Amino acid sequence: MSRYRRITALAATVALAVVGLGATAGSASAGSGRDRDLAALRDLRQRQDAAWAAADAKAYAAVYTTDADLVTFNGDHMSGRAEIEEGMGYYFENYMRGTRLLQQDERIRFPEPDLAFIVRTGCVLWPGETACTDEALSVNTNVAVKRDGRWLYTSFQNTRIRPLRP
Repeated sequence: MSRYRRITALAATVALAVVGLGATAGSASAGSGRDRDLAALRDLRQRQDAAWAAADAKAYAAVYTTDADLVTFNGDHMSGRAEIEEGMGYYFENYMRGTRLLQQDERIRFPEPDLAFIVRTGCVLWPGETACTDEALSVNTNVAVKRDGRWLYTSFQNTRIRPLRP
């Protein structure tokens, strides 16, 4: 099995696990601690969105662990923060400058206190766009970990909802 297929299979397994966890997964650590974690994960997403909008590959890579995996909308795989910075720098410079991210939906589950599965629906907005198009709409599955009290993404996979047609 190719590396890409293994990663895709892993992401699909994580997505299924997120769906299967249901609303009770977060209840083990209810209260202000969970509220702080949710706020920290919102902040992490906002930093990711701001870095994207600024086309700042270094800031974008900084929301990932040093050993993170990122699979892009078109299936490219980047492994490690340095490769994420390099790869996203290329995308920002050549294709994505002037774009921004729009999140439509987000579901967060905590199977462990320092582990979060996040499934989001959203898109990349091109200059002048205010809403997601069918062609741009995607689902991304994130795995975030809390290390030394700080949340970072350790895995990210983005998948088109509707495949591109020739």
